Amino acid sequence: MGAASDNAGDTSRALIFALVALACGHMLSTLLRTIPAISLDLMAADFRIEPQALASLTAVYHFAFAASQIPVGAAMDRFGVRPVSLGLLAGTVFGAVASGFATGPSSFAVGQFMLGVATSGMLMCPMTLAAKQLSAARFGLWSGAILSIGNIGMLLSSSPLAFVIDNYGWRAGFWISAIGGILVALAVFVLVPSQPAEHKDDSSPLSQMIEVIRLGLSRPLRGVIALALVSLASSLVLRGLWGGPWLMEIKGLTRVEAGNQLGAFTLAMIAGPLLVGMIDRRLGRRRELVAGTHAFAALLLALMALGAPHLAVAWLFGVTVMPPHYDLALFVLIGLFTSAQPLLFGMSRQLVDAQVAGKALAAVNLAFFLGTALMQSATGAVAALAGLPAVLVFTAAALALGVLIFLIYTRPV
Repeated sequence: MGAASDNAGDTSRALIFALVALACGHMLSTLLRTIPAISLDLMAADFRIEPQALASLTAVYHFAFAASQIPVGAAMDRFGVRPVSLGLLAGTVFGAVASGFATGPSSFAVGQFMLGVATSGMLMCPMTLAAKQLSAARFGLWSGAILSIGNIGMLLSSSPLAFVIDNYGWRAGFWISAIGGILVALAVFVLVPSQPAEHKDDSSPLSQMIEVIRLGLSRPLRGVIALALVSLASSLVLRGLWGGPWLMEIKGLTRVEAGNQLGAFTLAMIAGPLLVGMIDRRLGRRRELVAGTHAFAALLLALMALGAPHLAVAWLFGVTVMPPHYDLALFVLIGLFTSAQPLLFGMSRQLVDAQVAGKALAAVNLAFFLGTALMQSATGAVAALAGLPAVLVFTAAALALGVLIFLIYTRPV
């Protein structure tokens, strides 16, 4: 795999196959983290706890995921992508099996913890390989492609998973994921070359972990990190947790009908990163694009909340509650506008040297999933106290605040 170049032809076929194989690991990760969105009610009934309590429990996955970003980012810079990826995929298989055999909240939390740790590097593996092998300009386009491939996992966890759950139970989703983990590991073993880290760091693991935190808190990355804390959280709280209950409980849809709407949401999240990447390259105004898309997504979340029974939007249209196709349109738009997330990786890549690219990307990814864990925990409490519309309003407010801090701390890039 050759040096970075702006020429599209310089991206070798071997590198493309390697990136796609690694991105399939991220696809598996997105499938696993969004299973509760379509099966939360059945899982809660099986474990004999309230859905709101189970929603907070699923945050274990994201806390473990976020905490693992630091050692995983350091490991990729120290040992290379291939061995780290294979180790994580093995852990993912074990975590999926453990979650599928869970008999109560405690054993399910253990399985979620295992999955959080094991899938923590599934996005960073292809991102780090791309960052080290491609120029900053081409990395921006490929980061969107990697995220789009990964988001196919959420498409699988919509209507297809709803069908599986209706016919075989919620545990089948985890068992199927375990089989997928084995297949992805075989693809990585065959297609990703074994090579030493390009910028091997011989410092201690502790010092490398400290460097990840230092980079994340540094003045150049502060605005990016602030928005990252709420960017992915805003879409995953909706797609990975509360979207299904919103459609089934508030809008009265069946599980498969809700899965169809979440599938449309996911298609937008798959197409969005590629579209945003092309727009970014054409406009050359990355900061404004990131801020504008996230601000509009916050507005759309608020409009969805206000379409609930007897709230403002429903009142304006003279109906008791806005119909499901109103939510479908908003889901698609939210999916498109939150797809500017990969540009945060691109911005961070421009602000650091190549030898610490893995740590900088890990710092951003840490913020993505720490924010998601905190948001899921907070929205579980909000849902219990004030209901699902309040969850969407809370999420919209958090996203708007993130955009404001991002604008304060960043300069045009």
